[in-house]
Amino acid sequence: MRGPSRVAYEAARERLTAVVSDPAVAATVGDELFEVTGLLDREPALRRALADASSPQGARSGLARGLLGGRVSRATLDVTAGLVVDRWSAPRDLADATEQLAVLATAAAADDAGELDNTEDELFRFGRIVSGQPELRGALAGAQLPADRKRGLLEALLAGKVTAAALRLITQAAVHPRGRSLEESLDEYARLAAEWRQRLIAVVRVAAELTPAERERLSAALAAAYGRGIHLNIVVDPEVLGGMSVQIGDEFIDGTIASRITRLRRRLAA
Repeated sequence: MRGPSRVAYEAARERLTAVVSDPAVAATVGDELFEVTGLLDREPALRRALADASSPQGARSGLARGLLGGRVSRATLDVTAGLVVDRWSAPRDLADATEQLAVLATAAAADDAGELDNTEDELFRFGRIVSGQPELRGALAGAQLPADRKRGLLEALLAGKVTAAALRLITQAAVHPRGRSLEESLDEYARLAAEWRQRLIAVVRVAAELTPAERERLSAALAAAYGRGIHLNIVVDPEVLGGMSVQIGDEFIDGTIASRITRLRRRLAA
């Protein structure tokens, strides 16, 4: 999102932060905002009406409250009414922002329960599991399996093994992909979960698992370099041989022995 939509999203995020400061409402707001996202996706005419800057703010707010009153909690109703009175560059941005706020509210619920670190790890690990199992990926990402069957499959696979927030977000990603691949949705949700605590995600490839002390030193070094908290996603890859590579957003730092050998071979062949 850019321009007016970016400004509107930041304002909405501040309002959400105030609402979910009550741990009792965060998970409910997350679930309900996902439902509002689905409604906006299904009803393009409604989405356009709610994002129409030429319409009076009171009319847009009244339309949202009339549609959702009695169907969602007061907190969700207030967040949604605040969203529609802001100015959006495109109607699609309104739906995208609603989804992002839903993820943030779910992350807030996990944070309140002391489970946000585990939730971020579980989103990352499940994304890698799906990438490595074509049959599971096909079942969850394909259109052949109905939504209720996907929910049942994920419940059977993950209930009691991951946090409630991770199960909720994984299910949302599988059942309502919104034009993304399952892996893309999981990556986006993990990014937003990290954003809730103003952290960056570093994907670290190593030949062998890091010790807790090594993780702590690496996290501290990266946090000092980037000026932000860092959440580490560790990938053990024997092809690395030694050293490590680190990817944070679009920035890639390659310090692996494998890459050094490749560069040496290129110089020798030149």
